[in-house]
Amino acid sequence: MTIEVDAGTNLREMYIELLKEALTASLYDESAWYVFQEGDRLERSSGQILQRLRSHLRDAVIRLLRKRAVALVKMQPQATVLRQEGRDWPFLGYTMIGHRRLDNVRDCIAKVVQDDIPGDLIETGVWRGGTTIFMRGVLKAYGVADRKVWVADSFEGLPAPVSSSDGADLSGVKYLKVSLAQVKSNFERFGLLDDQVRFLKGYFRDTLPHAPIERLSVLRLDGDLYSSTMDALRSLYARVSRGGYVIVDDYYSWAPCRQAVDEFLNEQSRKPQIEPIDWAGAYWRVP
Repeated sequence: MTIEVDAGTNLREMYIELLKEALTASLYDESAWYVFQEGDRLERSSGQILQRLRSHLRDAVIRLLRKRAVALVKMQPQATVLRQEGRDWPFLGYTMIGHRRLDNVRDCIAKVVQDDIPGDLIETGVWRGGTTIFMRGVLKAYGVADRKVWVADSFEGLPAPVSSSDGADLSGVKYLKVSLAQVKSNFERFGLLDDQVRFLKGYFRDTLPHAPIERLSVLRLDGDLYSSTMDALRSLYARVSRGGYVIVDDYYSWAPCRQAVDEFLNEQSRKPQIEPIDWAGAYWRVP
């Protein structure tokens, strides 16, 4: 299948750009507000005892407000550069990865469609589902009906580290815990929940080895941890078609993730050329 330039090209581009702006919540200044979480680090105060007291009081207030469906937020202006580079956690957005990494997703999809590289698309680690919603939207914009978007996540937050190689423990961060029902609802809000979207619920070590995926053209990894990244690579890399793309969201920003990628690629007979996307992400085309 080839991508033809026609009278609808401008509308297609406008749709994709608007979808990107909406998914990153770049249209709303309020999306930059910071939502306080239990355990957030406070500014240094005079003395450890006072620091602990302030922390306990703040956490108690957050818990009390949450029971009443109220969030404690800090109002702050949106920094366009931060959102473009995916350096902040949007209050209202559906994805954290920013404009540049979404542009990379779109470019990879366009290339595999143009070059007839066979296979579906998948993201492993989806948060609110924004990047996979974008994947489905790009396929729809190009009129692609023969590829699926696979949405793989525990839908219960990050797993606890299984070894020291995994890095920081983010399993208790409630902001990162988004249910399967909520992600499906997010797809519906954009009119993109259909038969071309499939969900894989559970930890990667359990779901990916036997996932009913024959071929992939775009594999996007966003599992953060060493073990999650390695689980995804060991289960899915062999299914990526030659000429397909592998994208790693945290290659430059999360040392355990990069370690897993480098170790895995060292085992491969064909070494790819890794290219940077921005300060955090990297990608390569499978040789």
